[in-house]
Amino acid sequence: MSAIETSPRASHLLRLFVLVAGAFLLGAAQVLSADEQDCRPTNLRTVNWSTDFCQSIVDFAEISVGNPVKDGIPSVTDPALETIESAGEWLSQRSPVIAVEIDGDARAYPLAILMWHEIANDEIAGLPIAVTFCPLCNSAVTFARTVAGELLDFGVSGMLRNSDLIMFDRQSESWWQQLTGEGLVGAYAGTLLDIVPSQVIGFGSFAARYPDGLVMSRETGYNRRYGVNPYGDYDSQPGRPFLYRGEIDPRLDSPVDRVLAATIGEVAVAYPFKALRAERVINDVVADTPLVIFYQGGVASALGDRLIDNARDTGAAGMYEATLDGRRLSFVAEGAGGFRDEETGSTWNAFGEAISGELAGRQLRWINAFPHFWFAWAAFYPETRIYSS
Repeated sequence: MSAIETSPRASHLLRLFVLVAGAFLLGAAQVLSADEQDCRPTNLRTVNWSTDFCQSIVDFAEISVGNPVKDGIPSVTDPALETIESAGEWLSQRSPVIAVEIDGDARAYPLAILMWHEIANDEIAGLPIAVTFCPLCNSAVTFARTVAGELLDFGVSGMLRNSDLIMFDRQSESWWQQLTGEGLVGAYAGTLLDIVPSQVIGFGSFAARYPDGLVMSRETGYNRRYGVNPYGDYDSQPGRPFLYRGEIDPRLDSPVDRVLAATIGEVAVAYPFKALRAERVINDVVADTPLVIFYQGGVASALGDRLIDNARDTGAAGMYEATLDGRRLSFVAEGAGGFRDEETGSTWNAFGEAISGELAGRQLRWINAFPHFWFAWAAFYPETRIYSS
């Protein structure tokens, strides 16, 4: 028999604790109005949320639980940084990183770390940003953290929609869709976060372009197996993606085919990485906007092997507006990883920068385009136009 069962005093204290805890929880519930009680979703555990569930732009039935604990996957705020040289001791040339450059200040956020944290709240050149990665959708998107003058800090809610991470801000506990940056539930429902330019590239490419750049360090305060992919060969497994309940658009071979996707005007477009690898450069026009998409190899799949750096090469891609000073440019692939515009003969790199010739030093305007798994992008943008050569 336990000590509690044999001790009258302990038994009394236990009963007292249960009564006090019950009264506290009842009082906390009574703080909510009847309307607020009615707004809470019945299919989700929300007892520890202060979110205004009466403000919502989605059907709660679309939301599922990926991790039952808020902050069960801990985001990182003000991440420790290290030099290129120091990061090179554990990252390979092919290690995938999210590269962000603002006013000459460049940072790299390894997916080897974000795989385990999904959100890094940081500040670059005075701009507070949230660097986000959803492993289940292979979606890497960076957002500004200031909304209507309020600085927000983002965490991982544990909820999913279309298998995509639902973030929450710690100030209002509103819920946000990671792939789109849209507020779903709470005070910020219907609000769109501003996107900050970023690209998934290889660490070697980042180091070559930004030799003075800084890299998010493994010194996060958490004990995680950085560099190990807990999802195994997720990006090559057949069948329905993990925790995805929606329809699968059959227009590509696999739900987890990678696409570089964007919305331009009112048009959603997706460029399969298979086509990008084959052509290296694509000239296109979408919503009357001339575009160029550059592809470069040398990036390991973050989701293709237990050890990220051992995974196959998926490459990286960036999308740019193909006009400069009002003149449209058309591009062809040239040499090992380079490009040339046919109008001036200037050579360009995969970052949309002219590196020699008449236009040397000029930069094409970056378009908000990011890599995603096809099933996830199509779930949010079912009318997407798919590029085909």
